[in-house]
Amino acid sequence: MKKKLATPIREEKIKELQAGDIVYLSGDLYTARDKAHQRIVEYKLKDAETEIPIEKGTVIYHCGPLMRKSDGGWEIIAAGPTTSSRMEATTPEIIEMLRIRGIIGKGGMDIGTRAAMQKYGCVYFAMTGGAAVLAAARIKAVKAVYWTDLGMAEAIWHLLVEDFGPLVVSIDAHGKSLYEKINEEAQRNVRASI
Repeated sequence: MKKKLATPIREEKIKELQAGDIVYLSGDLYTARDKAHQRIVEYKLKDAETEIPIEKGTVIYHCGPLMRKSDGGWEIIAAGPTTSSRMEATTPEIIEMLRIRGIIGKGGMDIGTRAAMQKYGCVYFAMTGGAAVLAAARIKAVKAVYWTDLGMAEAIWHLLVEDFGPLVVSIDAHGKSLYEKINEEAQRNVRASI
């Protein structure tokens, strides 16, 4: 089923989503990759008073956008998804800390993240790899950029998006995973062909 949602997304709305739903997002989202994830967790471990620039209850996009500085701010060249499994070690903790409602990426997440999604009301939105220019066209503005000392691709970009997608709910807040379903079907097909 095709749905349009605006961020921030209430937990009740997230729990209504089912694996296989097609979603288009409008509103705020934040990019975060490996180094940003690590820093967030380090801040928690140190009980740092430093503010984490990602709003609670938001959507994180596993993306290192290609940006160009222009007279009016930032020009978005490309903003395709990064392979999410790279962030598996820190994602469950970040979901818990920031009550993240959605993660956008490619390739899915493992059982630890799926368990955190189920416990705290979060979904995984898959975006097609290779669609970096399409994704960039749906980003209407760069609202802010944080932690540029990590490098431009690893910085946290606060973006305003409109009809961002199509995104497929690949892991829902009830623990259902399209990746697991496909793997199970593939295994059945292999066994049947032997």
